[in-house]
This record gives sequence, C-alpha cells and structure tokens, in this order.
Amino acid sequence: MLTYSVPPKSLRWQRATASPLVRQWEIFGFTFQFIFALGWDKLVGNYSPKRRHSRARWLVKKLLELGPTFIKIGQSLSTRADLIPLEYIQELSQLQDRVPPFSSEEAIAVIESELGKSINDLFLYFEATPLASASLGQVHRAKLYTGQEVVVKVQRPGLEKIFNLDFEVLHRLTRLLNRHFTNFKKYDLEAIYEEFFELLFQEIDYIHEGKNADRFRNNFRSYAQIKAPKVYWQYTTRKVLTLEYLPGIKIDDRTSLEANNINLDRIIQLGICCYLKQLLIDGFFQSDPHPGNMAVGQKGELIFYDFGTMAEVKIVARDQMIETFFAVIKNDTDKVVETLVYMGLIEPLKDMSSIKRIIAFLLENFRDKPVDIRAFEAISDEVYLMFKQQPFRLPPQMTFIIKSLTTLDGIARVLDPEYNLLAASQPFVKSLALSSAQGKTFSIIAKQAREIIQHTWQKPNSTLKSIKHLEDRIERGELQVRTRSLESERILKRIHLAIKTLIYACLTGFSILSSSVLLTTIYVKFAVIGFGLSGLFSLFLMRSLIALMIQEKVDKMIDKNS
Repeated sequence: MLTYSVPPKSLRWQRATASPLVRQWEIFGFTFQFIFALGWDKLVGNYSPKRRHSRARWLVKKLLELGPTFIKIGQSLSTRADLIPLEYIQELSQLQDRVPPFSSEEAIAVIESELGKSINDLFLYFEATPLASASLGQVHRAKLYTGQEVVVKVQRPGLEKIFNLDFEVLHRLTRLLNRHFTNFKKYDLEAIYEEFFELLFQEIDYIHEGKNADRFRNNFRSYAQIKAPKVYWQYTTRKVLTLEYLPGIKIDDRTSLEANNINLDRIIQLGICCYLKQLLIDGFFQSDPHPGNMAVGQKGELIFYDFGTMAEVKIVARDQMIETFFAVIKNDTDKVVETLVYMGLIEPLKDMSSIKRIIAFLLENFRDKPVDIRAFEAISDEVYLMFKQQPFRLPPQMTFIIKSLTTLDGIARVLDPEYNLLAASQPFVKSLALSSAQGKTFSIIAKQAREIIQHTWQKPNSTLKSIKHLEDRIERGELQVRTRSLESERILKRIHLAIKTLIYACLTGFSILSSSVLLTTIYVKFAVIGFGLSGLFSLFLMRSLIALMIQEKVDKMIDKNS
C-alpha cells in the first residue's frame, strides 16, 4: 500500500549540478560576505541583539541554500554556546527542524535501485510522507511482510558528489583563513576540518551506521532502560537503512513527558550516566545527541536513534578524562588543571595561579548547582587575565566530546534548570564501585569510584576543613599582599584607546580641513577623495570612542566589586 506525497519545493543545491568553480565562488563569496558583515558591525560598534538576530537569520538562510555540508556545520555550531552569541544559537538551532525533505518519488527510486526490488515487493506498507527529514536523508515508516514495523532511512540523492566538492573547496578556504587571519591558527582548523569530514563521510555510509547501531546495542545489552533499534540487514545498503520502529516522546518535550507521568530527574540521571559509560568505559559515543536523536519511551526508557555520528575516544584520552572526572568529584584543583593541560585543553603557562584560582572557584561554587555568571565578579581580575592570555585550546577530538556534553547539558537544563551534573552522575559512580567487571579501564574507574566513596565517608571535621581551606587559599595566592598590576594594565589600555581616539580625531579634522581647502582650487577631484577619507576616519573615531566608553564602564564595574 502506497500513497504519494506532494513534492516539496527543492533548494538550489538539490536541483542543480554545480561545477567546482561555481561552488567555490558560492562558498568563498558567502564566507567573505559574512566576515565583512561582522567586521562592519565591529567597526561601527553595532552589537545590539536585534542586529545579531538579523545576521543569524541571514546566516541560517544561506546555510540552507548551500546544502548538507553547511547545514551540518550550522547544526554543530548550534550547540556551542561557549563560542558564539545566544542570538546565533537560537537561530541555528532551528536548522534541526527546517531542513526540507526531498520528494517521495526520489526516495522510492533510491530504495528500489539499492534493494533491487519494487517498493510493493519489499514492504507490505510504505508511508510516502516522511516521519522526519534531516540534512543527509529522511525517514519513512513501513511494515515488512513478516509483520515487523520498521523505519526506512533514505539518503538524499547526490550527497557524495556534493560532499567531495565541498571537501576540496573548504580545504582551500581553511588554508586561506589560516594564512591571512592569524586569530584562526590557535583553533587548528585543518585538524578539525579533517575530523569533521571523516565523520561526515562515515555518516553517509549506512552500512557503517548499521554496524555502529549493533555495537551500541551490544554495549547496553544489560541495561533495560537504554534502547537502540535493531538493524534489518537484508533491507540495508550504503544508501538505505532499515531499523526497528521504536516510537517515543522527544526528549526535550517537557510538557508531554510530565503528562505521561515520567520522572524528569530519572531521565536526566539516565542520560548523564549513559553518556559517562559511553565516554569513560566504552570509548564509543554518540557525538551528536541533539533532541531529534533521542526520545523517551512510555516506560521511561531512553531511546537512541542516530548512529551515523558515533566517535571513538583514544585510550590515552579516556584515561585522562577518567582522572579529570574523579578529580572534579574530589574537588582536586591541581589534578583537574594537570589533566586538562595533558589533554591539550589548557596551554601550560609560566604562571598558572590565575587558571588554578578560576578552576578552584568553579569547583567550589558550581559542582552542586547551576553556573551563575554574576558570581564571577568575585574573581574579576583572574577572568580579565584569562581572557587576555587566552590559555584554553580545543584539540580536534575534544571538539566532538565537548559538543556532545554541552548538547546533553542543554537538554538536561530544559528538563530541569536547577539540575547539577555531580548529583546526576552518582548512580554511575556507585554502580562502578560495586562492580566486579574485568578490564584495565574498568579496574581504574572502579578503584577511583571506591576512593570517592571512602573520601565521602572520611570527610574531615569542620576545623580541619577550615585549616585545609586556608592552606589552599594561601597556596593559590589569595591571601598574599598583591600589587594592583592588573589595575595598571587596565589604565594603560584605557590610555592606549584614548591616544587612538585622539589620532583618529586629528586625522578626521585634518582630512576635512584639507578637502575644504582643495574645493577652492582646481583639484576638486582630490577634495572628493579627501572627504571620503574623512568619512572613513570618522568611523574609526566613533569605534574608538565607543570602545573607550565600554572600557571605562567595565573598569568602573570591576573597581566597584573589588
């Protein structure tokens, strides 16, 4: 049984076969148009939320026009609130829902071509209208002649060709940005680009995804509350994937979950513990856990759907993550900093005292409660120095680990804004401490877990805790007599901005005066150029004045709270 749907309106990249030159022109043009727009906003000092929303809407529109590669990039960025403004996060998150489907005729043609039979011979029932549409494919509900209900994931036609084209163009663009924009070098764009495309090419191989699904199901075979669909291999190829139909409530749909009497705290615990197992024990995790890839069953079980973006954690990185996780639980600042440096997330500096104080502050204040930005006023000098030194780095593999954790954290906060990670992870720690499973990694984790429980039971009394707290503060330099060097740096920065403002004011005045004089001579054309320069200098002057005003306000706020 088959009912055809109305063909949806297709975008340019779905209709046309772009030549390499045209594709490069589109991508380079979009990139430099966006960089110029951001540069102009910076120049004129227009950082208003309204302007950022406008830029973000334009960006989303362009990403949809450019196709699957850029939709995936946008979806990845939509989880990075640590890197981009909130207005961009809000607009980019809509990419999860705004990717247009392709026609059911095209989907059926792909299925019949790949499986070598007509759609009516393959399925007792096939629903032409897709259940969901994503950047790389879409999903249709169907029923096998054996009676099982399934979903059929069909790849968008022509994906591999456009990926190969974008792979070359973005490589050129990455090298160009690294060569001419020094600020990009610290992000190691080439390594991130290579890892991104490696995962992307794996994601369009549905046989690879099916193997990932089987491996994931095997890893959680003893966990009744974690579900993953069964793969029907006789109906699966590189471009068609047939899976068991497992319906559920979207994981971030709080209203529906509460209406079904599902315990939200239990779901948060389940999600956190599941990801800790994936990262710290299995070393095999879903790197894109957005709400469309996870659901909750009627009995409160967690259902995973998409296995195309699974990633592996190297053994060395996994050991360091284990040490970091348990160091956070034990509130061991030195160990946390040591492991973050070892993993390449923090660049080793001659003076690590400001970094250590920030880490200690985070552990002391936010291990058991949500982050409150206003609390950072207490360490304003260290935050100022941190942003100046920029010691944080993001190795390529850690990009996907942090992306998955920040996405999961975002989902948990939708369900409960007051949740905290350590409380949610307690069942995981307790289960490890009581476990007798074999294996080097498991033994290390179990040992750490037992130490945590011993540490909890053997907490020192309040006097000893006060003495230890005093010792730690002295070691971190919090009780030393400190000169106000940072205050001097802020004053020097303000003087520097004032001098720049004065220079631009002089240049503006000089160019206006010179142009006015030239108007009375035969060199009128040069007067026009002079007025043009005066306009440019006046923009620089406005930018410097705004920067100076902002710096003065920031300094006053810091002085007020210090």
